[in-house]
Amino acid sequence: MLIRKATQEDQDAIWEIIRQVIAKGDTYVFAPNSHKEKMLNYWCDPNKYTYVAVVDEKIAGTFMIADNFPDLGAHVANAGYMTLPGMTGKGLGTAMGKFSLEEAKKLGYKAMQFNLVVKSNERAVKLWQKLGFKIIGEIPKAFQHQTDGLTNAYIMWQAL
Repeated sequence: MLIRKATQEDQDAIWEIIRQVIAKGDTYVFAPNSHKEKMLNYWCDPNKYTYVAVVDEKIAGTFMIADNFPDLGAHVANAGYMTLPGMTGKGLGTAMGKFSLEEAKKLGYKAMQFNLVVKSNERAVKLWQKLGFKIIGEIPKAFQHQTDGLTNAYIMWQAL
């Protein structure tokens, strides 16, 4: 597996990952029918650091790192991660998570915070806890899960 900065040429592959992940409406706040331009503008914004994970010469995952807050809070990073649905359970999330934590440190961040981790997304919650994140808050009914209805979400944090 190779993890590298995303390029303009990667955008179609990134979009395909995003499209498949948000289509279920069970892990990300984006509407399942969000269009390509909107999502690529968000994920690949010039103020973010966007990466891809390549497996067998195919982009199988993507993540981005950004300031979680502006100005006096810009030392806290935020990040988002997505993998092709067929690639789950193969260590891709763990590899991207570990890489992103090291990369965030190199970029000068002092902590990383996830503002909304859907509580029912147990695979992600366990992964982030395994990588050192703590649940620092629970937001009642913060997410409109497409099958489960209003669902709680966690705020997760760790020092870098």
